[in-house]
Amino acid sequence: MVATSALAVSICGRCCADELEQRIDDSVNRAVQWLATDQLPSGAWRADNYGESTAATSLAIMALMAAGHVPDEGPYGRHLTKGVAWVLSEQQANGLLVGAKRSHGPMYSHGIATLMLAEVSGMVSGAQADRCQKGLERATKLIVDAQNHPKGRQHDGGWRYQPTSGDADLSVTAWQLLALRAAKDIGCDVPSQNIDRAIAYIKRLRVERGGGFGYMAGHGATVTRSGTGIVALEVCGEHRTPETMAAASLILSRPLTKQEHYFYYGVYYCTVGMYKVGGDEWKQARPVLYESVLDLQHPAGFWQPLHGSERGAGNTYATAMSLLALCIEYGYLPIYQR
Repeated sequence: MVATSALAVSICGRCCADELEQRIDDSVNRAVQWLATDQLPSGAWRADNYGESTAATSLAIMALMAAGHVPDEGPYGRHLTKGVAWVLSEQQANGLLVGAKRSHGPMYSHGIATLMLAEVSGMVSGAQADRCQKGLERATKLIVDAQNHPKGRQHDGGWRYQPTSGDADLSVTAWQLLALRAAKDIGCDVPSQNIDRAIAYIKRLRVERGGGFGYMAGHGATVTRSGTGIVALEVCGEHRTPETMAAASLILSRPLTKQEHYFYYGVYYCTVGMYKVGGDEWKQARPVLYESVLDLQHPAGFWQPLHGSERGAGNTYATAMSLLALCIEYGYLPIYQR
């Protein structure tokens, strides 16, 4: 009788797992189709409150790539090629991959766009490959120079909204660190000490009581910030450290819900972060994180942000972030691989 029950549980578990996999695949296919139709004739994607945006465009490009699509090939190859060309056309003389004209802070867009160029650089060919490499090198240098801009001791190693900011925060820093790590992985000149200083800055944001990470030194931890801190450290080889494991415990104890102020930001960072942590922690978090975003997809294929600043970022942003989370186990983007 016990053996029969155990077998039934095992079969039920496999069926549930297969059902979840199918839901993910169906969701990804619908989202990719919607994202392709949302691209503007210029090659850009827009952020609702800001118009054409290098950040929204770069997130959309990475989302399509995460789903298994590559430039110049297949049904979405031209969408990717046009998108990359548009981002490169927006680069300023100083290397800044500027976002929308009314961007909250250009370093957000710059970090995201630099990460995208690092991820796509090995997939483009011909003249675009050369432009991509040159654009990436200039963009990477700007990130390094911005980190080296004089800052107070508690902000050293981090980044904030402007290339000349004298302070730093977790959110902007995470995007720059992802970009630097991806650029270094493909051979760009990124001094190791700059990576080390960024890691040290992230670790200083650890909240001792209850685990997790704060937005700035002295700030409290949230689920979203905890996922952000995990990803920033894990991509730099800080695997299952005391800091990342404490943050993982916080995420497991406070499951992400749609009431979270930056829900889609959290979906992205918590899913990528817990996947990077792996082990039993990922097994426990996986169905909760996947189902939280699957349940919110519109039948047409997109996701719609409802709260705070995310609402102004628009459907492209929410859809791209959701896709990047749902595709994490596909393993197509180098930066997100274990």
